[in-house]
Amino acid sequence: MNFSTKLGVLRLLALIEGISYLAFGLTMPLKYIYDITGPNKVVGMAHGILFVLYCLMVFIVNLDKKWSLKVNLLAYGASLLPFATFIVDAKIFKVEQAKESLAIKNDKR
Repeated sequence: MNFSTKLGVLRLLALIEGISYLAFGLTMPLKYIYDITGPNKVVGMAHGILFVLYCLMVFIVNLDKKWSLKVNLLAYGASLLPFATFIVDAKIFKVEQAKESLAIKNDKR
């Protein structure tokens, strides 16, 4: 994964946001079943920030890539479902980054 591009940053954010979503799901029982609120506050805040950063990065990358409405809806919608950012990364972002890398290699020739 190349982090030096906007798409690379988006892929990293998709991974971290997805992990934070799953961690948030783990802290919910602590809060509502065992009345332990601390972990939920920390993970919830982190997840909220990562959610906003992910959506902002999708917007920024879309300015460059000019993705279709379908790709935009999938990218933004992925932030709303557990595991979806992992799927969108594998099916869309990774493929786009491979195309980007191939184009750069071809330009150097």
